Amino acid sequence: MERGRLDAQWQALGLGTEELRVYEALLNVPEHPSAEALARSVGLSVPRLAAVLDHLSERGFTRPGRAAAVPAAVAPATALRSLIHLHQAELLRRSAELEELTGAVDRMAAHLLSSAHGAPTLGIETVRGGEAIASRVASLLVSATEEVALLDRPPYASSEPDGMPSPLDVTEPVRRGVRVRTVVDREGLRFPGRARGLGDLSAHGVQIRVGTDLPTKLITVDRRVTLLPPTDAADPTASALVVSDSLLSNALVPLFEAIWERAVPIGSVSDSQITDEERELLTMLASGLKDEAIARRLDIHVHTVRRRITRLMQLLNTQTRFQAGVQAAMRGWLTV
Repeated sequence: MERGRLDAQWQALGLGTEELRVYEALLNVPEHPSAEALARSVGLSVPRLAAVLDHLSERGFTRPGRAAAVPAAVAPATALRSLIHLHQAELLRRSAELEELTGAVDRMAAHLLSSAHGAPTLGIETVRGGEAIASRVASLLVSATEEVALLDRPPYASSEPDGMPSPLDVTEPVRRGVRVRTVVDREGLRFPGRARGLGDLSAHGVQIRVGTDLPTKLITVDRRVTLLPPTDAADPTASALVVSDSLLSNALVPLFEAIWERAVPIGSVSDSQITDEERELLTMLASGLKDEAIARRLDIHVHTVRRRITRLMQLLNTQTRFQAGVQAAMRGWLTV
């Protein structure tokens, strides 16, 4: 496995390169004579080594050794499986929190609309009308210095006066070095031209994931201001909420992060890397055909179909057929 990929996977488990270096040293030399010797071998100070060893112990990668000063390494397979189980338990807990937050969004929005009355109160402002909402979104995007985060879901109006920024609006912060992340509801990909538009955004550097049953639309700028667009995008008198109160932001930002973690990542790949035959295969996958049916249509062996599907998933950096289909739809690769 490439070192860079190993480091990335290690970090995904909540451990850094120092922890990996120390753990590998413990595996290679099971019994170090002293903490000082181990610290020298991995290029760390003794106090820093102690902190790293504590972290490894908390994560189940070490156990007390025969020499009290230096712990012993737990077998990699045992330690990794145990840590993954811990992560799965944490994901279940976060999922339960997300469900609770999802259920509270409509109630919170209704309460805020009833109490704001058009004037900034406790960091809450009501903005009415499509033009005013679009103007406020534009000013928020211009003010972004670190990050813009969006949740995007139907319903959509034909002219979209709902406060959601256009592709050109979103790419402007990217050109200034601002990180832009968006989660798009899976249902939104069915609208004409929307999947291809997301492909264009991805090509401009916008990080895109696809989720299911998003609870609301929202735009968060620099984790300090959140705009909640109106539910009915077609209503010319609809109102949006701009929330800058810290208590409310502390609920809305975690809501986005929880949805982002559960959403399907969309990677990037050049059009030239996909052949006409692979476009045809992706189209059949997107239509729900099974491997055997695809093999009959292409007049090839089913094992060949599966090898090609595996190659496409690796090329597109996806884990499931659904992800590969989303990639293809976003880039306009599906044949008619």
